[in-house]
Amino acid sequence: MRRNDLRNIGIIAHVDHGKTTLVDAMMRQCKLFRNIDQMGECILDSGDLERERGITIISKNMSLVWKGVKINIVDTPGHSDFGGEVERVLRMVDGVLLLVDASEGPMPQTRFVLKKALELNLRPIVVINKIDRQDARIQEVINETFDLFVELDATEEQLDFPVVYASGRDGKATMDLNDPPQDLTPLFQLMLKKVPAPEYDAASPLSVLVTNITHDDYIGRLGIGRMFGGRLKTGDKVKVFSDGDNEYLGQVLKLFIFEGLERKEVPSVEAGEIFAFAGIPAVTIGDSVTDPERPVKLNMLTIEPPTVSMMFMVNDSPFGGTEGKFVTSNKLRERIEKELRTNVSIAVDWGDLPDRFTVAGRGELQLAILIEQIRREGYEFQVSMPQVITEKKGGKVLEPYETLVLDVPKEYQGTVINMLGERRGTMEKMLDLKGAYVRLSYTIPLRGLFGFRSEFLSSTKGNGVMTHTYLGYLEWAGKIGGRRNGVLVSDHTGSVSAYAIAHIQDRGKLFVAPAEKVYAGQIVGETMRDHDLKVNPTKEKHLSNMRSSTSEISTKIDPPVQFALDQFLDYINEDELLEVTPKSLRIRKRLLDFKERKRFGREEDDYGD
Repeated sequence: MRRNDLRNIGIIAHVDHGKTTLVDAMMRQCKLFRNIDQMGECILDSGDLERERGITIISKNMSLVWKGVKINIVDTPGHSDFGGEVERVLRMVDGVLLLVDASEGPMPQTRFVLKKALELNLRPIVVINKIDRQDARIQEVINETFDLFVELDATEEQLDFPVVYASGRDGKATMDLNDPPQDLTPLFQLMLKKVPAPEYDAASPLSVLVTNITHDDYIGRLGIGRMFGGRLKTGDKVKVFSDGDNEYLGQVLKLFIFEGLERKEVPSVEAGEIFAFAGIPAVTIGDSVTDPERPVKLNMLTIEPPTVSMMFMVNDSPFGGTEGKFVTSNKLRERIEKELRTNVSIAVDWGDLPDRFTVAGRGELQLAILIEQIRREGYEFQVSMPQVITEKKGGKVLEPYETLVLDVPKEYQGTVINMLGERRGTMEKMLDLKGAYVRLSYTIPLRGLFGFRSEFLSSTKGNGVMTHTYLGYLEWAGKIGGRRNGVLVSDHTGSVSAYAIAHIQDRGKLFVAPAEKVYAGQIVGETMRDHDLKVNPTKEKHLSNMRSSTSEISTKIDPPVQFALDQFLDYINEDELLEVTPKSLRIRKRLLDFKERKRFGREEDDYGD
């Protein structure tokens, strides 16, 4: 049997190809309104970090009704670092909208999300989005998309994909470019026609796959999932199959379906629906909820393993505990344990030391997002340089590789090619974009991308664009050089003085400004040399009777270099740490004492006071 009154659809795409904006327009056309001041520009980008970065981090559930048919829509992350979210969403839906930018065409994360959809035998509807762009190259993009389907071993049925042309920003779509688009009606019609209605056996036992977890302040832990068979009523007793052979009985106390952006409590839920339930405190992602009398254990979710790890530890710097609300190892552990309950794509090795542990994730971006979220909640801690996770197979060491795509101004392409050669990158393709840019496609070890983004943007004067996605584990590429320049390390604790900055800035770039507090062992800048330098950024000018401070000619002080958290993670070396507090980001040496560093690390020149 099929539920013709229902469709379950996911939206997948490369970062910034317009998923969330298109959903926004679809909701407007279905007369679903919201307070823009409260929600932000895009409905489904509800988190502060999502709005700031313009990306989707956590998958969102919502629904709309068109021509009497309820359409459950799930917006998914486009970045491969959040592959765990994509994997879960695709297990809930019966079809997907694949958005492709009319100018950029298929990009690395387009390949990533499409591959997962095809593996689950989903038939995508291709939406060529942003057709209003002046540089749109629609027919070429359609051809490139077809080639991508072929490369990913799509079936004959999947290769026969329908195409709709849209402008999510304007809320318009058309099946024929010669027919001016008016609204999104052609897209809605195509979804109802091409996405199959949920299929189920009315006599089948209850079977639910839990694909997400959320929390309500009043009713506690909520499981979110897709009901593949049976019927569930409030108060029903169920059996839960959890990780491994773990199984237990529970009772469902509340049931919710999604209407618009809200949850609506209902007395029962039928097969095919995406819904939420309360009453089972231990339920987690990947669990099967089923009939105790006729249990059905569904296949567990398969998530790609972590590829990058970092050490999290208590902040033991001289400023430790002064800016955060939660500063102890116990509080930090509790927060990471909470993350593990809802984030299937990270793993933790607690180790033997109580004040530090290792957190592993799918990539630097995922770990950076986690660090930023924890920081904003009032936590204070330190993290180490990201390290790739290796594997051994057939006596060989394997490491994670990425597919890297760069759009580079032609005058800088030689510089970028040389940089990637030094980082063990292998060029796969070069495409002239028929303008001032060239597109370079590379296979590169993930290690080779550590610290590359800042160098790339600097080398292209901020005009280059780069994206990358996980490729798989390949043979170890050999040594890859890290940061070339040394750093300026403070040997005093105190306030930075303008006098000291004026005399230090000719030795390199400064990361601190006058009046800022620093401590001995903190990194305050980057040198123009290949080794570290010890400096005193707190030194004040000693006045004499012969000369007053007002008689000095003022020296121009350059503004400090300001890094975002991601850039700090790219920048630090193995002998350095990033100190993270709700108010500050500081990089420091692991060994704060100069004499210890000189004995164990790179020798520094001592400029004295």
